[in-house]
Amino acid sequence: SSPHLPAPKDVKVYSYNFRSLLRWSPVKVDRGLVLYTVHFKTGAFNLWDEMNCTHIIETECSFPWSLKERRWAVVLRVRAELGQVTSDWVETDPFVAERNTTIGPPKVNSVTVSSDSLLIRVTPPFRSEAGDTLQYHVSYWENATSTTKKETKTSNTLFKIENLKELTLYCFRIQIELVLHSDHRLLGLQSVPECYKTEIS
Repeated sequence: SSPHLPAPKDVKVYSYNFRSLLRWSPVKVDRGLVLYTVHFKTGAFNLWDEMNCTHIIETECSFPWSLKERRWAVVLRVRAELGQVTSDWVETDPFVAERNTTIGPPKVNSVTVSSDSLLIRVTPPFRSEAGDTLQYHVSYWENATSTTKKETKTSNTLFKIENLKELTLYCFRIQIELVLHSDHRLLGLQSVPECYKTEIS
């Protein structure tokens, strides 16, 4: 009877800004080096295919370039291997990047301060594709009265927060909303608040 090798646990896809990888907990054995092999299949083809992770030591595997399509439903599976002995495969739930990825905050490149406005330039955290619409949700507040926040929305990477008081500290944070072809929306994480004092006119 062949000795039984436990299967990997905590098998999960992690995806940030459409860069995705599969992670799992290491399988512990008394002696020997446990290796892992990962396969994938897509909703279109119900055939398991090798990923670039066959007999690896690491407990994670990045998605290859061939799986960059955001709309594809991808199922992955991983097993542990010790010599000739293999564990059972562990499968993930179907993963669809455009539904299951986490979008990070946009990068604030520059802020130009005047007496009554802040001119802000940002870049999105990922390369957008044809058919994407990006909207920036900006919330800002006077630091003294941080309970009353104002909101504004824009699709430009250069925009102004206007009608501000002079010599006043204002803070803002921004998050991205990605509106996809199918009217599906993904709301990103908020940026860390940044604060600037307006100038005197």
